[in-house]
Amino acid sequence: MDLKLSGKTVLITGGSRGIGFACAMGFAAEGCTVHIASRSQESLEAAREKIRARHNVPVEIHPADFSNGDTARRIVEAVGHADILVNNAGAIPQGDIFGMTEPKWREAWDLKVFGYINATRAMLEKMYARKAGVVVNVIGLAGESFNYDYVAGTMGNAGIMAFTRAVGSKSVDHGVRVVGINPPATRTDRMLTRLRNVAEQKFGDPERWPELTTHLPFGRAAEPDEVADLAVFLASNRASYISGVVVTLDGGQAARH
Repeated sequence: MDLKLSGKTVLITGGSRGIGFACAMGFAAEGCTVHIASRSQESLEAAREKIRARHNVPVEIHPADFSNGDTARRIVEAVGHADILVNNAGAIPQGDIFGMTEPKWREAWDLKVFGYINATRAMLEKMYARKAGVVVNVIGLAGESFNYDYVAGTMGNAGIMAFTRAVGSKSVDHGVRVVGINPPATRTDRMLTRLRNVAEQKFGDPERWPELTTHLPFGRAAEPDEVADLAVFLASNRASYISGVVVTLDGGQAARH
């Protein structure tokens, strides 16, 4: 299927690793010019080399902390011509109502919640003026599958879901679509590090980590590429009537009881 994305430009936050990097690879495979942003210059440079080695497309990197609103607006201003924005930066730590102190809670939301809001708002100004564009928010299953021990993540993701639906319901009046994806536990480096630590404690062998995912749908975690494939499709004209929608990509996990 030709997604007709060749020649488009995409800005991906948190684009040097995990789901963000998989998205960068996915859009590059479709012939897009790729801009990736993250806090780590080293990670960005490594990601750029990998993307260029596999796909013959321009790749630009932007070391930036999107928890700072001024920084987010500066990067969007520099890449304001982008046809697609993928908000992906942010990882909210585990913790219940007592474990998540106010400073930890605010720090997490500054990146995952306000980072999405600030980048979207800045990019929509550009897209509304052109009457074209797509924003894809990579959110998370906790926003619809509430978890006491992940209360900041549950609330933050639920808020971004509401943000996506509210903004996406009206952005279409300006020719712009806003959509979201709720991935479940996904096999990123961050997840593997956590699972290996748990496997070491539980089994005395970090390489037995796959045993910790057998309860998941299909007996495994989702792959970053599976999330990226959906993001690329939703950003394409093949999804031209989809806006204000959050797609759950979880193998049916949220519906299990």
